[in-house]
Amino acid sequence: MTVEGTAQRKNARGSSKRTTAKKATSAKKASPAKARNSGRPEQAEQDQLVQLLTPEGQRVEHPDYSIDLSADELRGLYRDMVLTRKFDAEATTLQRQGELGLWASLLGQEAAQIGSGRALRDDDYVFPTYREHGVAWCRGVDPTNLLGMFRGVNHGGWDPNSNNFHLYTIVIGSQTLHATGYAMGVQKDGADSAVIAYFGDGASSQGDVAESFTFSAVYNAPVVFFCQNNQWAISEPTEKQTRVPLYQRARGYGFPGVRVDGNDVLACLAVTKAALERARTGQGPMLVEAFTYRMGAHTTSDDPTKYREDEERAAWEAKDPILRLRTYLEAEGLVDEAYLASIDEESEALGKRVRDAVRAMPDPDDMAIFENVYADGHALVDEERAQFAAYQASFADAPVAEGN
Repeated sequence: MTVEGTAQRKNARGSSKRTTAKKATSAKKASPAKARNSGRPEQAEQDQLVQLLTPEGQRVEHPDYSIDLSADELRGLYRDMVLTRKFDAEATTLQRQGELGLWASLLGQEAAQIGSGRALRDDDYVFPTYREHGVAWCRGVDPTNLLGMFRGVNHGGWDPNSNNFHLYTIVIGSQTLHATGYAMGVQKDGADSAVIAYFGDGASSQGDVAESFTFSAVYNAPVVFFCQNNQWAISEPTEKQTRVPLYQRARGYGFPGVRVDGNDVLACLAVTKAALERARTGQGPMLVEAFTYRMGAHTTSDDPTKYREDEERAAWEAKDPILRLRTYLEAEGLVDEAYLASIDEESEALGKRVRDAVRAMPDPDDMAIFENVYADGHALVDEERAQFAAYQASFADAPVAEGN
């Protein structure tokens, strides 16, 4: 039970019946979505968005951020988002079939990840959380490698230095400190590359994030903090995390912040590209808040129907990042049915490859967990290894019940 919930119960017990009746009447009048958003200047927040492609698929300009892409580059962004969504859907299905222990879906956040991911140079370094499947795609990490950890057969499955893409981080917010320290090292080495750290709106309440903001500002570190504000930190809405838009927090630490339409792949690309270039040229850190929405569950162990309204999801479905780019491409005559069909075929092929790869993953050695705990071994670990080996062996000696 939260502190807010406890306080509400105490206030309710001490109030009069008349006051209680008034509250009940007010609750009936207000919809859940409106009640949840009370006190927030929604229109002002929308006006602050950097947007280059409207939800209706219309191209617009912004005074501070612009981008000029070729037809091939625009089609490439569409392909990236479609294939990333397909991979994500396959992973969710595989978890439901018992092939994965857990999965954190990126559904609805494709534009934020592909746009920012395609803004990176090869020598930039990425510190992700556990949901950056689209960024991993942009960095050349094989999608099947992402699934090994969620199947429980490895600790990540890729070499971070091969793609400048760190292993997934489950601990909330800690990767921002790792990114800041790495960026300080890059600075001392005299390199002109940049570092980017991904985190969510919930992680913005972590002390690690506050510390990384402080260190990066004081040392003018070449790091971009990319916050995917998908509105829900598991079951806690954003207004339970902050009373001001998240991007404004940067101002208190001494560096700029900007809010971008997280469902607009063009805007995410333009803003992140500018932020990275700013970092590379010695101008210090920047916070990018990608204002988006988590369409699915927090993870496959979550049930979002318990804490949010269907109307809210429906409103965000109308802002779908893939649909808006496709609408623009079709209106400009940059794609035809043959191209779209080819992407669908490639998508199905990717899905099959992912399914086959996951089911073919070998199980790890049961005793491997005891290796490399101590460099020179340890008596207690040796004892635990022996106990576990005996436990495993007991299953082989167990009699099989008749009829099984």
